[in-house]
Amino acid sequence: MKSKIKILIIDDSNLVRQSLKTVLSKDEDLEIMGMANDPYDAVRQIKEAVPDVITLDIEMPKMDGITFLKKLMNQHPIPVVVISTLSKRGTNEALKALEYGAVDVMHKPQITNGDELDRHAVYLCNVVKSAARANLKKLNQKEIAKIKPIKKTDKAINQPLVPSRKVIAIGASTGGTEAIKNVLMNLDENSPGVVIVQHMPKMFTSQFADRLNADCRIEVKEATDGDIVMNGLALIAPGDKHMMLKRQGTSYVVEVKSGPLVNRHMPSVDVLFKSVARYAGNQAIGVLLTGMGKDGAKGLLEMKNLGGDTVAQDEESSVVFGMPKEAVNLEAAKHIMNLKQVATYLSDI
Repeated sequence: MKSKIKILIIDDSNLVRQSLKTVLSKDEDLEIMGMANDPYDAVRQIKEAVPDVITLDIEMPKMDGITFLKKLMNQHPIPVVVISTLSKRGTNEALKALEYGAVDVMHKPQITNGDELDRHAVYLCNVVKSAARANLKKLNQKEIAKIKPIKKTDKAINQPLVPSRKVIAIGASTGGTEAIKNVLMNLDENSPGVVIVQHMPKMFTSQFADRLNADCRIEVKEATDGDIVMNGLALIAPGDKHMMLKRQGTSYVVEVKSGPLVNRHMPSVDVLFKSVARYAGNQAIGVLLTGMGKDGAKGLLEMKNLGGDTVAQDEESSVVFGMPKEAVNLEAAKHIMNLKQVATYLSDI
């Protein structure tokens, strides 16, 4: 028989712990190994039995979640899913957790809202399953290639952005935040415009874009409807909207709007890639990075069939070799590269 994924829930709220237990226990592949109300209680339980996955709250008494995560990853790495409140401070701390080795983040649903809890049930279970398959060695291995970031103040002053002739389209999910950072930190102000879908909850994408903008040579922002794709600019799809490429005269623009879930996601990589294939054709470069599931594989194939260059991250460097594997199986990728090679390849365009 297939063994179940054993989970340790860490949250200082008993109501949250019980609600997460109820949701996760409904999945036949998951088993609640234990629940802890603070990191010290969690450490005691981990010494008795090691879980496959930990769900972690950020704001807790005695020791905050970030401090616990750093200690855990240094001493006894275990896949961690951060469940955070949707506040500015909460999202910033959750994104910091990804840098310290958390596999994924999701926002904490309103426990008293049964409908919202039900809507998050499938997503939460899938995130936990994805975390259980994560390659922690790759997640914690910094692979930034050759170019060191420079301060924004060191950029050419008053150098206007110009519409991009080419488009780099990137899709990612689990493990993608650090992978995208590795790629974007290699691009300079003359790089083609970049459009990105990273599976991430609403509000997290805005903070994610801000953090990347502070670290990268290029400008990075959360996309808004009608944004022009410019050289030296990366646009990240909002966490609750699809993003599509369109033509407006001689420029590429993005359309950002709500719609049905595609491959259980909004934003969806397939939605972006298929629009890029249609409007950019052989002027497009598609890159499918680490992530669980199959979102983006068919879209990458359409990009290839319409003359675009296509890249899939290889298994060895992926945190989760799901989405890239689907693309490889469909023969959608012209190139299969490790993360460092992807970063260098795009910086050389």
